[in-house]
Amino acid sequence: MTTAFRQKQAQRSPTTCGLPGRLLFPPLLAMIGLLPLTAVAFLHAETADSDPGRALYVAHCAACHGVDLEGQPDWRSPDANGLYPAPPHDETGHTWHHDDAMLVDYIARGGQAVLDDMGVTFTSGMPGFGSILAEQEIGAILDYIKSTWPERIRDIQAQRSNAAASE
Repeated sequence: MTTAFRQKQAQRSPTTCGLPGRLLFPPLLAMIGLLPLTAVAFLHAETADSDPGRALYVAHCAACHGVDLEGQPDWRSPDANGLYPAPPHDETGHTWHHDDAMLVDYIARGGQAVLDDMGVTFTSGMPGFGSILAEQEIGAILDYIKSTWPERIRDIQAQRSNAAASE
């Protein structure tokens, strides 16, 4: 190649260059390389948003019981007013110790109403959500909570629910 030919090639714009792919190929590879990352982010967001129980839990329960179902610190000890902090809903708490009907009732009417009906002398700070959430929404929240439990805990809680339902 002559020097004059090389200078003429260098003056051409990238779109009129004899090998446009040489300039477009690196950015194209970079974009293709990023596709799996954006796909993973999209799929993760879709999974999180597609669980209506989790969305309802975050909207109505997480402020007290924690986004990760962890509950409040020292939930086993009453505060200065005699109220117990919100317990965790994960496997470390006691939610799984109760049957489904009791949990639905507790969420719908609030803890104090249920405890009073049971004759339990305990002060609950749990408000009722029956005027805010439909029974199907409460069920979706409980399904989400249960989905986070280990299989052994889910089995125990299901047995309790089945036994209570047959009474």
